[in-house]
Parts: sequence; structure tokens; C-alpha cells
Amino acid sequence: MQLDQVKALIAEKGIQSIDIKYSDLAGNWYHLGFPAKQLEFVLENGVPFDGSSVPGMRAVESGDMLLMPDLQTTIVDPFTRHPTLRMLSFICDAETREGVAKDPRSLAKRAQAYLESTGVADQSLWIPEFEFYLFNEADFHNSNFAAGYKFSSAENKELLPFGYQDKDGTAVAYRKGYHIDVPFDKYADVRQEMALLIEEVGCPIRYHHHEVGLAGQQEIETNLLDFQLIVDRMMYIKDIIHNTALRNGLTATFMPKPLYDEPGSGMHFHIQLRKGGRNVFYKKGGYADLSDEALFFIGGILTHGRSLAALTNPSTNSYKRLLPGFEAPVKLFFGLANRSAAIRIPRYATSEQSKRLEFRTGDGTCNYYFAMSALLLAGLDGIRRRTMPTPENGMGPFDDNVFEWPEEKKASLMSVPRSLEEALDALAEDHDYLLEGDVFNSELIRSWIQEKTKEVVAVRNRPHPFEMNLYYNL
Repeated sequence: MQLDQVKALIAEKGIQSIDIKYSDLAGNWYHLGFPAKQLEFVLENGVPFDGSSVPGMRAVESGDMLLMPDLQTTIVDPFTRHPTLRMLSFICDAETREGVAKDPRSLAKRAQAYLESTGVADQSLWIPEFEFYLFNEADFHNSNFAAGYKFSSAENKELLPFGYQDKDGTAVAYRKGYHIDVPFDKYADVRQEMALLIEEVGCPIRYHHHEVGLAGQQEIETNLLDFQLIVDRMMYIKDIIHNTALRNGLTATFMPKPLYDEPGSGMHFHIQLRKGGRNVFYKKGGYADLSDEALFFIGGILTHGRSLAALTNPSTNSYKRLLPGFEAPVKLFFGLANRSAAIRIPRYATSEQSKRLEFRTGDGTCNYYFAMSALLLAGLDGIRRRTMPTPENGMGPFDDNVFEWPEEKKASLMSVPRSLEEALDALAEDHDYLLEGDVFNSELIRSWIQEKTKEVVAVRNRPHPFEMNLYYNL
């Protein structure tokens, strides 16, 4: 939107306040509000804030920063009591007013500029798959003397909420929840409410449905959308999912593995490159009608797959999902319609307009700006180096279920890391491809590793509840 359009929207909707939001390194949102009448002043001068109070952003001795609102991200906030406009902002240096290196939005902007500078493509299109659980209750606590958690779901006979007796018999057990129909899909209307709000912020919905997990696991997908739009709107989408759940007496989580021995939630990314409107990934007659550029792009992502995991799967919980047997890809190869592959080529995407790849390893704990920019850089590095994936180098294509291979044959394939610590070690060793075009820089990589290592240590140093079962009475 242009300023005159925003001012007209303020007048039309009776907007009283502007709420501007920004992201920290981990992808957590922060916000502040100001009266709508101050918009032009803020657009010119920004809003000063203390960057040293945001984890990993800036040292105390150099903490002064500015938030500069981006009018192009303006939406009417669907959840506030008072009429409010919401905007995303860039985190800028207080003196230069340039987006700082650690600002996730500025980094994504540099990734787009780098893509255009390569001459390979001028646009990347993406479909994110949002997988998440809706629980009726989420109770968790951690202290020096007690730790534990408990979730409940009115959909699952084994997890019924306190006081809920399932008198109508619509809670289910002993089956998968994939595409389960109403009335057993109890939150179809809640998902629809989410989908309508997502479309209102400019993201057409491809479809939504109940996922495999019978304790309220959901999936919502958008259509194929431009990187510059969807990487911002994904933050709005996540916010819509959380707030709509709360409005309906539920709680949403994007944790990759909130429940033991139940399906995990991923964040699959469908990716396509275009140049002058032409699909760079399409070439009739090759494997799955993929061009050499598409294969090189795949080769780049697979080559850097272990270090990418530190950005696409950046939580200790991520590696409780990446286990064989739950459709979670643990081997770095690609194949046509192969759901055991890290990169799947959708069999149904046969036309030039639809041909794309699907990266299946990631999850919703990632910072979307970092994860998607990193995937783009890894793929472009593959194109620059002409990294061709082949069965001989273990990257595929393989079209059979690798989980059924003999152990010796499976061991020949490169695996995703087994822990966040292992992924961070891989990133420390392999990140030069992220420095191309000054998209990431060494300081950001170091800060990311430092901040995420704190999480590793925090989890590693705490007794686990199941350890009580194993060792308490020894």
C-alpha cells in the first residue's frame, strides 16, 4: 500500500492505533503501538528501541536501534478490541537507518536481491505447509523441584479433557486422523475460520484438512506465492492460527513433536524459480520433467542439508520428529512422489506452471526468514557449482521406500543430524554458501549458534521425567 491508501483505510475503518511488529533471531514476535495520527511522523523518524533487550540482536554498549514500518505489509488487525492497523517493520541502525545484518526481514530482502543478481531467476514461488496441533488444554511446568506436561484433546479417547465424558461417542481411537470427516474432525469450522482470515491478509488457501495425528493435528496450505509476499505473510498466518485457536477455547502448537509416539508436525516448503514468468525448473523429457537447473538446485540443498538443518529445524524438539517410521525424512536424497525423501517431486505437479520441488525436512520452530533464505542460497549454490544429484553420490533419485532398504544400503545415504547440537556443528563447518551476496554474515552465524547452544545446554542439564522411571529406584 501507498501512504494515501493507508490513510484512506484509516479513515474508512475508524482506525485508532498502529501496531508494528518485528522478529528476533528465533522468530519470536515483538510489537509496540502508537496512535494512528502519528503515522507520518513515525514513517519519517522511525521508533527508537533498545536492541540489546532482544536476544542475540545487539550488545548493551551499542543497543540503540530504530523500527521503520513497512507500509506494504499493512493489514487490519482481526483480533484487537479497538480498530487497529498492523504493519511489519525493519530493524534499522539508528544512524544509517539501513536494515541491520541480524534483522530477519532485511536478510530476506537481501536474499531476493541476491537471487536477481545471479541471473538464474528473478522470482521464487513458495507453498508453505502449516502443520500444527490443536489441544483443549496444555499444562506444563518446570522448576528446580518439579517438571511435567499434560495435553488434552476432545478428539481422542485417550486424551479427553478433564470433565469431558464424550457422551456422543465422537472421540476416536485406534485409527489415523488423516482427512477424517466431521463430526470426528471436531475443529473443521475452526480451521475454516483460520483459512478465511488468512485469505483476508492476501494469501489464497490451497486447502486445509485434518492431519494424521488423532489428537487434533491440522494442516493448512497456501497457493504458490511469491517469496517476498509469503515470507512476511507467514508470520501473520502463524499469529492467526494461535489467536483463532484461543478465541475458540483451544491452544495451538507448532512444536515438531509435542506427543510421544504420535505423528510430528513439519513445515514443508514447495519451491519454484521463475525468470521472466517462465518456470526455470521445467524441462520436458528429463527425470520428472525437471531441468538441469532444478537438479542442480536440489543438489545444492542436499549437499548443504546437514548445515541447513540448524536453520530449518532449529529446536531440540525438532530431532524427536526426525525419526524413521513417521514419514519424517531422515535421509538426504530426492525422488518422485517419495515421502521418505528429504526432497519430493510432487507427482501431480506435471504442467510447466506447477512443476516444483518439496523440501520436507523443516518444521515450524524455524525463523521463516532465515530458513527460506538459506534454502534459496543453498539451491543457488548448487546451480553455481553445477551439483548434479545422482544415485552414485547418494542423492538419488530414489523412488522406493528407503526405510525398507537393508541397513548397509541405508547407511550409504547422508543423514540429517540426530540432534540440534550436531546440526549447529555442521553449520559452523559449512556456511560459506550463506555468505554469498552478504545475505548472512559471520557475526549472525556466530550469534545464531551461541543462542541455540543455550537451548541445547538448558535441555541437556535438566533431569527428564522419564529418567525417574528408569533410575529412581536403582
